Amino acid sequence: MTDFLAMGGYGAYVWTSIAVFLVVLALEALAPGVQRRRVLAEIRGRVQRRATRAPRNDETP
Repeated sequence: MTDFLAMGGYGAYVWTSIAVFLVVLALEALAPGVQRRRVLAEIRGRVQRRATRAPRNDETP
């Protein structure tokens, strides 16, 4: 088992690259959900600001 983990002396490089790959893969999987929440929060804020503005009287006599 230790021979497998050592990978012929390149184990540190191999396992580090696999770890970096898995971290990037996880971030790429989570990024769309985070972006979606951010966009929805921005839209909610715009809607709330628009709703709290004083209503305009656009009718002209």
